[in-house]
Formats: sequence, structure tokens, C-alpha cells
Amino acid sequence: MFNVIPFLLLFTPFLMFNVIPFPLLSQQRSPGKVLFDLVCVHLNLAEGDYFGLEYQDQRKMTVWLDLLKPTLKQIRRPKNTILRFVVKFFPPDHTQLLEELTRYLFALQIKRDLACGRLICNDTSAALMVSHIIQSEIGDFDETQSWQHLLHNKYLPDQDAIRDKITDCHRKHVGQTPAESDYQLLEIARRLEMYGVRLHPAKDREGTKLSLAVAHIGVLVFQGYTKINAFNWSKVRKLSFKRKRFLIKLRADPAQSAHHDTLEFAMASRDCCKVFWKICVEYHAFFRLFEEPKPKPKPILFTRGSSFRFSGRTQKQIIDYVKDSELKKLPFERKHSKILSHSGMPPQSSSFRSQVPKESAMSVQPADQPDSTRLGHRAESNGSEEPPASTSTANGFHDAAPGSDPIPSRQNHHRTGSAPDPHFLNPESPGSEDSPAGSPRVVINGAGDPGPSPEGRHLPPLTSPLLTDAGCVRNDDEEEARRKKFPTDKAYFIAKELLTTERTYLNDLQVITQAFHGAAGKDEAFPDSVKNLISASYDPVHRFHQDFLKEVEQRLAQWEGRSNAHIKGDYQRIGDILLKNIQGLRQLTVHLQKHSECLVELERVCRSSRKAEAVCRDFEQQRVCYLPLNIFLLRPLHRLLHYKLILERLCKHYPPTHEDFRDCRATLADISEMVLQLQGTMMKMENFQKLLELKKDLTGIDNLAIPGREFIRLGCLSKLSGKGLQQRMFFLFSDSLVYTSRGMTPSNQFKVHGQLPLYGMTIRESEEEWGVPHSFTLFGPRQSVVVAASCASEMERWVEDIRMAIDLAEQSSSPDADLLPTGLSDHKLSEDGGAELESEEELCGSRSSLERQGHRGNTTVHVCWHRNTSVSMVDFSVAVENQLSGNLLRKFKNSNGWQKLWVVFTNFSLFFYKSHQDDYPLASLPLLGYSVTVPAESENIHKDYVFKLHFKSHVYYFRSESEYAFERWMEVIRSATCSASRPAPSTRKELY
Repeated sequence: MFNVIPFLLLFTPFLMFNVIPFPLLSQQRSPGKVLFDLVCVHLNLAEGDYFGLEYQDQRKMTVWLDLLKPTLKQIRRPKNTILRFVVKFFPPDHTQLLEELTRYLFALQIKRDLACGRLICNDTSAALMVSHIIQSEIGDFDETQSWQHLLHNKYLPDQDAIRDKITDCHRKHVGQTPAESDYQLLEIARRLEMYGVRLHPAKDREGTKLSLAVAHIGVLVFQGYTKINAFNWSKVRKLSFKRKRFLIKLRADPAQSAHHDTLEFAMASRDCCKVFWKICVEYHAFFRLFEEPKPKPKPILFTRGSSFRFSGRTQKQIIDYVKDSELKKLPFERKHSKILSHSGMPPQSSSFRSQVPKESAMSVQPADQPDSTRLGHRAESNGSEEPPASTSTANGFHDAAPGSDPIPSRQNHHRTGSAPDPHFLNPESPGSEDSPAGSPRVVINGAGDPGPSPEGRHLPPLTSPLLTDAGCVRNDDEEEARRKKFPTDKAYFIAKELLTTERTYLNDLQVITQAFHGAAGKDEAFPDSVKNLISASYDPVHRFHQDFLKEVEQRLAQWEGRSNAHIKGDYQRIGDILLKNIQGLRQLTVHLQKHSECLVELERVCRSSRKAEAVCRDFEQQRVCYLPLNIFLLRPLHRLLHYKLILERLCKHYPPTHEDFRDCRATLADISEMVLQLQGTMMKMENFQKLLELKKDLTGIDNLAIPGREFIRLGCLSKLSGKGLQQRMFFLFSDSLVYTSRGMTPSNQFKVHGQLPLYGMTIRESEEEWGVPHSFTLFGPRQSVVVAASCASEMERWVEDIRMAIDLAEQSSSPDADLLPTGLSDHKLSEDGGAELESEEELCGSRSSLERQGHRGNTTVHVCWHRNTSVSMVDFSVAVENQLSGNLLRKFKNSNGWQKLWVVFTNFSLFFYKSHQDDYPLASLPLLGYSVTVPAESENIHKDYVFKLHFKSHVYYFRSESEYAFERWMEVIRSATCSASRPAPSTRKELY
């Protein structure tokens, strides 16, 4: 630790300052407030409490300097640390900023947020804001000067596309002073949804990727860049966190039953939760309290949680201070402005400028830090914040394990005026060579790359050791010659994924519009009202996608050069087709909204009519219905998610200047709006569909699909009984835990043994008590059960989900309904678990598993039973997104030959066809429990883009046609084979 920090370097691309001596930092115990006050004094900034100093700590997380703690205890490596002076609290009205200097610094922050793509807005707003920035910098419009200025300065990631709009706006600002330009800039910015928003990646209970943010009104929830919910401070009773879960406890609604609701969000790590919790505490205190909260009295013996609190003046105190003080307004210099520059600050020498690091870093938003090393770590106490004064938190500040590498942003890193962020690209801290020993440096409104995207990114796919020769495909001569004719641009392969998945989607639609419609039409017992409802809802969608598929096929043929197109370059894009058709698809939203009604009506008819139920059951036994019928009904809603993901990959791949980027970005905005509009319906229907599907797999259970019940997890656990450990299938719902054994019915249903209500249940790990590895005890009001998982990670997932479900049950306003018939008891049933009517081999791609009449042995429940694993609702939601189709080559078992197959990945399984034109699959391969790797050198698979699937003695080799396809297949298959690594659900559906 350094005893003396001789000086700090103040740096910004907008303002330049001399090196400033800070002798007051010679004391090790100097709190952060000393440094912060010195910066404000140097700037002559009276309203400095709107700002803060941020830096990257040893965990590579962006955090705020705590003003109460010693600076040198927070900054572990002062020699390599850059402190950034940026806006911390964004008021709702810029007229509350009373000083011109404060508004100028806010304008610089808006300028930085625009440049790095953090302040998302439409082109009109962006052009208008940039025009005000240019007016403040160069004055009135001059065509030559304005164009030159725009060419040499980057204000927006895709500035060139709207350059004409910017200049048109700039023409209208004649006579406007820099101060007036700042005022107008803030007036526009404050009306934007993303104004002052710093997104913190999170997931809801279903695994949906969201982002949390905090503002003056309360806590905000975003999906992508769209706000989907807001929790006003007046409605928030308490904020807290426990491990990776961020908790929002809401006040009881007088119009409803008197109970407090708790919302949960899963974040990347405990540290991410703590960072977000702290800024929430500070935002609440700054905007809601009249004065700084007083510190808690120190306990005599023991401490629990954190003593963290907001330090500084509240907004009300700042406004009162500035109004009452009659402060003398000192001149300041607008470094980028060529007009009305004041001489209050001396210009910088060229030698000083040469010492300034070229990189400038992120502000406010902390990096997403997935913390896999903390899996299973138990917090000693909860973090909480109860407005206005409750601010306890878990553990100590320095006890967290470091997170893994951050997630890069989807935005373009190469911009004029700033180098790529070394947080992602450079292992060394920028500019450390020129920094004096032991001195951190301060950056004011540093303009760098944005933080991680809210959507985040999947883990990078495995890379084959055979992929060493870039662009060289070792294959048969004929196939190699054919591949060389195809484009090599990644955008082409993304577009080809759109084509292949669209073919599968159209086939799935035909299952409803043709196959099922024909089956239902033959039976007079099936109500005409339901048939007409399904036809009216799905036929227009089917016709639309038939035309869309033809356009995509034609474009791909032109892209590949298989047409008579005269100018090939005109067809090497897909965004124009997507934009036109997605806008057309928006006209079908009314039909998409009817699909949930179709699912509900179909279930109602099957429940009330045995003949109608028999029609659906018989149809599901046909080979064309390779998935449960209800899944096909939800396919159009799922397809919207696929379009969104494909467009996100295209926008990420294209540079902003690419001719296809603008169409893709506009299409992404349209499809995101549709997804958001239908998101709530989709989540409810997925849960409803899963309950209906489980009802078919269970016997001896009543009233499974009732309103308010949510499916959470299913899987195998061993139950300890008088005869020892017995394999049981457990089903966890939001109000109860049901355990079953494999029955001996013709359809292989699971027979229910018992039900454990979650209300009043407690859970305790009991490995030492019973001597059974990975065991835990469930204590219920009526009985206690000891169960054991197959491994430690499996136990952790079950324990976490059960505890979360218990919390949900405790918050429920009504007692849980009994699922089981009266008198059902465990000892009346055989403890042998039933006969094994199906071997593992029958699950591994046999033709009979798809063709056997009345057989339900290939469902997810049965696969989990055989593979001794579990699946959560989060995993099902991820599986909905990770669907893929295309050609793969499968290696013959006893020869070096390869067989070309059309393969569809969905519902945790691979389905194999001769071609995409086939009506039904030849075989299937459930992947739960499998491992996906690349072949070792010793396996003598001398081909490119090969991946290996193996489970016990079952081994399969598959070969894809390109590196992009190889990575995508690895990615989606890993989503099914590595579900254990995903976090547990943690959010109530009430958000939607």
C-alpha cells in the first residue's frame, strides 16, 4: 500500500486539466469523500453531488467510489486504476440543475452516451440532439464546415446514415448560444426512455433475459431496450438480495388481499446483485429523502450485514444550498466549443496531452460478471434496503470470489476518437506507464465503449482441433467443389439458418392446418366451433409464411449465384426481405393473439368430450405429430423469438455502414415490439401447455392445470424408505411437490405416491445425519421425506428451486389445493418402482419409439427417468429459443462412410429425416444427459466441423457444412446437454 499519492491526473476527451497536487491524500485513512470534494473544488462545481467517481475494481467490475470508506482500501491497485468523474444521478427535469456548468457536464454525458450507443432513440431524436451538440461546438450552420466537422467527429455509431437529417436540423439553430444548445439537448434527452438508464443484466424466473435499472421514480425492468415495468418507490417496501437473487418486496395493495408480494431476479453473481443494490439505496436516498441518512449505531458485540448507506447531500439539499448561497459564477472553458470560450482555465500543453491515455472507459453501467465459482456458496445473511434507512447486506465487502470475463457489448468498438476498450481487448490497464507511482487517475465524463448488452451472449462454442486450416474444408472432392461455390460471408450462413428453420416451421404449421384439420374434420364429434377457430387463426399465418419462404429461397439462390441475376452484389443481403415481411406479419398480430385461445378451447373441449379427446390422442400417435400437439399450437409465438435472435446476430455481424444493417436494425425493432406485446401471453401459455403435458404423464392426480399454479422442475430423486433408497420421479410446482414411480400402464404413465404441500415446509441438508451422499430432508406439516440427488450440483438445483417455491407458497393468499384423491398413501403402492418397459436403447434413436401406437416413452419425463436427471421450466424456455434445422452428415458405425440427413433440433431432441420435404422423422435422439464434444485425434475422424455426442456406451458423430453451422449446432445442443449450468428461476410472472 502506498503511503503517499502525490497527484492525480484529470483526463477527458471533452475537458483538459493540469496535473493537480492532492497532498490531503497522504493519509491512508482519507475517505473517498476527500478525493471527490477535491475534484468538485477544482471544477468549481457547486452541484457536484449529482456526480460520482467510478472505477474498475479487482474483480473487473465497474463500481462507484464509496465516499465513506478510505480510498486506498477500495482501490487495491492505485497505480493501474483510472477514476472517472461521470453523472451518477439523473434528475427527471434538467431545470432542476441551477448552474450552467452542471448542465454543460450533463450535456457531455449525453454526448458520450450517444456516441457509445447507450442512449437509444429514433433517428429523428438522434439527429436533433447531435445538431444541438454541433451548434454548441462550431456555432451557426455553414455547409462546408458542418460537413467537415461531421466527417471528423463521431457522435453516433451509425452517424453516416442520418447525416442529412443532422445538417437539416443544424440549419434551424441560427443564433443559438452553447448554453442554449445544452438546454435544448437536455430537454430532448430527458424525454427518452433510456435517459440516464444503466442496464444491469438479469433473468426472470422463466430464464427470460431482462435488465434492471434504477431511476428517480424507482426500479425499472427492461427487455432489450424497452421498458416493460416500473416499481415506484412509493410501492416498494424493501430491497434486498440473497446470493445471486435480487429481491423487491412490494407494499400491499389496499384493493387486493393484504399480503406483500416479492419479486425475484437472478443476476450473474452476488457481486452484481450488491452493486445494483447499492446504487438503488443511493438513488432512493438522493431523490426521496430530505437529508442525508444518519449512520446506524455500532453494535456492541456482533455485526450483521453491511453498514453501507448513502453519503452526501440529497437533491433537495442541493437545490436549497444553491438557491440560498448566491454563489459567484466563475467562468469555465468549453474545450470543444469554438465560440464563446472563457479563459477561466489555462490551455493544456502538447506535452501534457501526449501523456493522456488514448483509451477512455465505460461509465456508470457495471460489467456483467457471471460468477460460476460461487455456485453453492451460502450467504450468511440477506442484503436489504428498506426505505428510508434499512441497509443491511450479506457478508463482508471483500469476501466474494472474482467473476469470470465480462461479456462484450454488441455495439461497435471501433469509433473515431476512442480506442477499443482494453477491458475486453487489452490485458494491461491503459496509460499506466505514464502514471506516477501509486496514483490513480481521474477521467471526467470519459467517452468509451458501452457496457454489456442486456441480452448478453451464450458461452462461446467449443472449437474443433481440426479447424486449424482456415477456410480449408477437408472433404470429398465433389463436396469440396460444391462448397467452394458458396459465399463465405457469415451473413450468408445466418440467412441460410433463417431458410432452414423456416422450412421446419412451415412443416410444423402444416401439422395444424392440414394434418390435424383433416383428422378433426373426419370426426363429426369434434365441435365445428373449435375447428373454425383453429382454421381462422392458423390458415392466414400458414399462407403468409408460404410466400415468405419462397422469397427467402429465391434470395438465397441469388446469393449463391444459382440464378440469372446480373448484379450479384444486389442480392447479398436479407434485411430488405425481412423488413417487408415482418411488417406484413405485424398485420397478423390479431391472429397470433388468438393462438392462446385455441389452446385453451382445445383443452376445454377435450375435458368435456371423450370423443374429442380421443381424436386428439389418436392424432398424437401419428408419425407426423412428432411432438405433443399443444407445442405445435404455440409454434407461431415461438417463431417470433427465433426471428429476433437471427436479427440480433445479423446486426451484431454487420458494421453500421453496411447496406443491410439499417434494414436489419429496423426489422429487429419491429419484431422486438411484437415479442414484447405477446411476451406475457407466451409465458402463460408455455406454463399452461407444460401442465397439460404433465397431466398426460401422470395418473392418480386431479386438477393439475389450475390458474395460478406454475411448473418449476421435474426429475429423478431417490427417496429413503424402509427398504432403502427408491428411485422416484419428483414434480415441483409453485404450491406442492409430488413424487411418483414408473407405472405399468400401457402408456407408461407415472403413478403418484404422495404430495407434499409447500406451505409451511422447511428444508435441511442431511448428508451427515443419514450417511447418504447429496441427501436433504423435507419437513412438511403432515410428513417428512428424506431424498437424495445423483450429484452435488443436482442437489443444489433442487434445493434452490424448492426454497424458492416455498417462498412463493408462503406469499400465496390462499391455501394450496390438494392434488391427490383422498386416502392416497405411499405404503399402499409397490416400492419396486414398476417394471422397466423400455430400455435405454429404445430412447437412443430407435424407429419404434416414434411409431409405437399409444406409447409415451419418449417424453421428457421418461428421458429424465432413464438418464437420472432433471429439467426446469427455465430449461424448457431456453429450449424454445434454441431450435435449429439443417443438413448434417452422420458417420456410419462400422465404416468411414457418412450419411446425409435433414436434422431438426427441438424439445431437447434431434429428429432425423431423409430430407426437409419429408412429412415425419425416421428416428429421434433425446439429448438430456448426453455430452457434446469434438473428437480426439485418437478417434481418427479426419474431417472438419465434426462434433461428437456420447452417453455411456452410445456414441454418434455428426458433421456440419460450415464453421458457422458447426458453432450453432454445438451451441444449441449444449443448451440441452448442459442444463445443469443454468441458474434457477427467480422471478414471479406478475411482472408481466
